[in-house]
Amino acid sequence: MTETNLRPAGTVTILCAGDAPPAVFATPEDALATLTGGPAALHTGEALVRDDGTPTGPAVRRCAWLRELATDGRTLVSASAAAALGDALVSAPAYTESGPTGPLLDHGRAPAGLGAGDALVSPSATGGSPTYTATTPTGPLPHHSRAPAAALTGLTLHDLGVHRLPDLTAPERIFQLGGTPAPLRSLDAVPNNLPVQLTGFVGRETEAAAVGGRLAGGRLVTLAGPGGSGKTRLAAQVAAAAAGRWPDGVWWVELDAVTGRAEVGELVAAVLGVPVEPHAGAARSVATALRDRRVLLCLDNCEQVLDGVADLAVELLRSCPEVALLTTSREPLGVPGETVWRVPPLAVEEAVALFVERAGAVRPLFTLDTSSAVAVRSVCTRLDGIPLAVELAAAWLGTLTPHQIDAGLDDRFALLTRGPRGVPARQRTLAASIAWSHDQLDDEDRVVFRRLSVFAGGFTLDAAGGPAALGRLVDKSLVLAENGRYRLLETLREYAAARLAEAGETDAVRDRHLDHFLALAEAAEPDLDRDKDAWRARVEPECDNFRAALEWGLAREDPTRGRRLAAAVAWLWNLRGRGHEGLAYLKRAVARCPDERSPLQARLLTGMGLVADTTAPFDVEAARLGLEIATEAGEAGLRARCLSLTALGHLYTDFDAAWDVALEAEKAAGTDGFARDSALMLRGIVAHARDRHDEADPLLAEAAEGLLRRGDRGLASTVLSTRSAIALASADLPRARELAERAVEVAAPLGDFHRVNTTLCRLAMVHCLAGDVDAGFRVMEPFLRLLETAGDVFVPGMAGVMGELHRRRGEFDEAARWFEREAVPGTYMASQGLAERGALLRALGRTDEAAEVLATAVELTRRWGLRSALADALDQQGYLAGPEQAAELHHEALALRLDHGLRLGVLGSLDALTTLFARTGRDADAARVLVSASRVRADLGFPRRPAEQESLDALGLATDEPPMSLDDVVAFVRRTRGARGRPSSGWGSLTPTEREVVKLAAEGCTNPEIGARLFMSRGTVKTHLAHVYAKLGIANRTELATAAAAHRE
Repeated sequence: MTETNLRPAGTVTILCAGDAPPAVFATPEDALATLTGGPAALHTGEALVRDDGTPTGPAVRRCAWLRELATDGRTLVSASAAAALGDALVSAPAYTESGPTGPLLDHGRAPAGLGAGDALVSPSATGGSPTYTATTPTGPLPHHSRAPAAALTGLTLHDLGVHRLPDLTAPERIFQLGGTPAPLRSLDAVPNNLPVQLTGFVGRETEAAAVGGRLAGGRLVTLAGPGGSGKTRLAAQVAAAAAGRWPDGVWWVELDAVTGRAEVGELVAAVLGVPVEPHAGAARSVATALRDRRVLLCLDNCEQVLDGVADLAVELLRSCPEVALLTTSREPLGVPGETVWRVPPLAVEEAVALFVERAGAVRPLFTLDTSSAVAVRSVCTRLDGIPLAVELAAAWLGTLTPHQIDAGLDDRFALLTRGPRGVPARQRTLAASIAWSHDQLDDEDRVVFRRLSVFAGGFTLDAAGGPAALGRLVDKSLVLAENGRYRLLETLREYAAARLAEAGETDAVRDRHLDHFLALAEAAEPDLDRDKDAWRARVEPECDNFRAALEWGLAREDPTRGRRLAAAVAWLWNLRGRGHEGLAYLKRAVARCPDERSPLQARLLTGMGLVADTTAPFDVEAARLGLEIATEAGEAGLRARCLSLTALGHLYTDFDAAWDVALEAEKAAGTDGFARDSALMLRGIVAHARDRHDEADPLLAEAAEGLLRRGDRGLASTVLSTRSAIALASADLPRARELAERAVEVAAPLGDFHRVNTTLCRLAMVHCLAGDVDAGFRVMEPFLRLLETAGDVFVPGMAGVMGELHRRRGEFDEAARWFEREAVPGTYMASQGLAERGALLRALGRTDEAAEVLATAVELTRRWGLRSALADALDQQGYLAGPEQAAELHHEALALRLDHGLRLGVLGSLDALTTLFARTGRDADAARVLVSASRVRADLGFPRRPAEQESLDALGLATDEPPMSLDDVVAFVRRTRGARGRPSSGWGSLTPTEREVVKLAAEGCTNPEIGARLFMSRGTVKTHLAHVYAKLGIANRTELATAAAAHRE
């Protein structure tokens, strides 16, 4: 390189063919004329040329990467080369486009160079990608044109679409020249989120190959080196080049804004889209999700959270045999199995090439001639080939010459040679480079630079202020601009933070940072009531900055601003599924002023109630205290919200209280849409739990309208899922599926473990009841991975759907274990799964256990008013009972289902009565009911469980009678109930319902209380008591209580 100069070659066509070195040509047809077959790539762009004619530069490297995709001997053409081909053929009288019409480049445009008079025709359609064929002109050419080169005659360009290349720069539209088009194995063929690079990758070919080899032979490779040594770019390049080895994805996680040990796993889970199960924790949730996946996980900038990265690495290496990790850090992780690869400096030749390429961005006509080459080489040598230092130096070519840059380093290096002896030489070199770049800034830019160090995870132009200064810092490579946001590399951020401290501005600037993000959060709050999706889009990108501001604000002597910020962003933790983190901040905020009874304290407590919704659903203390304070302070809106949250806390333990408090919240809500709709939702859920579906669905539909309109995805998904359950109970399968799928769609963007998985449980149950058990298991599969390590986790409906899936597979023991897990003591869910467990125990021949479980089920479901679950338990008791009692139990179950619109349950009643008819010798009736019920099931799409179908088939029933409709067959079984055959008086003459009425009356319950417990009007209770009095020969309640006590004895 010492004898070689570099000069711009202008815009040329580059050809990479076979194993030959790249070559440049003035025109694409000249390049194509040299092709002799074999894989090749054609690209047009700006190139640099050495004195010996060897081309180099970003365009040459891009062509080489394109050549890597040219498998099977084909020739690939970039969009720029395709446009150049269009220029070459502008004089041709015709182009023939075959295949479906569509854009060659973008938006329906033909290749650049085609004018309005050029012909584009589509004589035939061959399918596949759009193609453009060059044809030889048949008429005379204008005097200013020449015929296309013979090499182009008859060739066709096939548009293969837009693809990312392994160089990680902007995506490229790629064409295939001739032949049959085939898919490309580009970077897009592998799921990935590798960052787009704004500049090309220079040099390091040997190092990239070496790291790739280490990664092929080991599962944890750490690229170690000081800041600015190029660890990040090398890691990204290695990951891109080797992506094909990990078909399940290559995932990049930037850790520079992470400060807490536990945050590492949480950020990785967020990038991967893995819901974090709170009890298992993020690291274990990620490991469970990736257990049998082939994934490369790239963790960048690990040094400030080594313990957290080490925790995650150990978990993944132990649990996930096909997951590999590529990490970058200033020091090794120090875990077993780690391969540490020290990143060397760039070779001088590579450093010079990097300098020249980056110089082209600020001085496009820069030429490395004999004079400048000496200075550039000196700069690169003195900078030890550290990429960041070289790039910082090159960025100054817009205002300084290479010689001035070289000379400017003298003072800084002299200063550093007198610095601390324990600092490694390369670190001192980088510090000198950064310091030198910093010294070149004017005072205004230095102030802006050091103050930017307070931002965490990036910032916007508005947050930074001073667009002119920020633009200058971007130009000098001191600030990165990425998709409308800006950030400092961690090395530069540390340097800037040190300068901020030297200036004595840290406290003041961090206060301003806190003020800015407090203002942003509070200004965004109105969107919480208008459009939570808009609020999330506005607030979520600043999550790291909110954390930093909260840490600072809550630690200040006056914590008021920190407390206000904690209250303003409470929804952030609720919507991101980061409940434990959010509760920690909110508890700290409350604890800073524990005895305060202000509106702010009420807001913080309300926030705790919001976050506890999915983190601690049975804890209502924060909402209760918030309600007290909000009431005292006269804060009507806060009071309504606290009422809703209090009602939510009662939901699992006291239906009546939940209903009453929700109704009070609804009345108090006024214009507060969240309070009103959440109260409507809660009343709808209570009504649904009690199987009052005619009342529940309108309440839920009204709530859904407002929740969806405002982007309240969490509550809206719950409402949609509940409405799906109502549709299932009503045997409306299409509606149930539509609502369940919509619930999943609404919840998915939140990434919240509980909400997403609650909706998935509902969708899986829809599949299950429709007979597609495999689909149900597929829906639950990601969730099941997390459950294996989650411990005691509560997700409504989860255990029930798993129990039903296993039951339909005939795995009764496993199903029984799941149904047992469904019961939550101390809540209405204590009764959940009991009827199903009883059925499974009966099927397993454990009838005594079944009878005990079912008795508990009947008692609990009557107490809670759960009609559907009670009917299920009564039916199962009927299977264990003698014919007479079985008839009573089955018909009571049928009556409950008919009274409350439980059409799916009615189908279960018909099967139970079919079995009873067969048991009692009424085969003709049994056959008619069976045939009719089977037709109804087929029409509605609800097949029986396989074991139950086998039992009914084994009865050998047949009939010539046509099937009846659902209403007709129900009327038939009720008409043919037959004589009960019981005594006309005495205790033996009482029906099961009459016995229940007697039991409650003897306990002192009033008629309305008995009606509420047994789902009947007080008039019906009075009628039952009259029948009881007549059968037992008594006159009043006192005599009844005495007779009941004597009968028990």
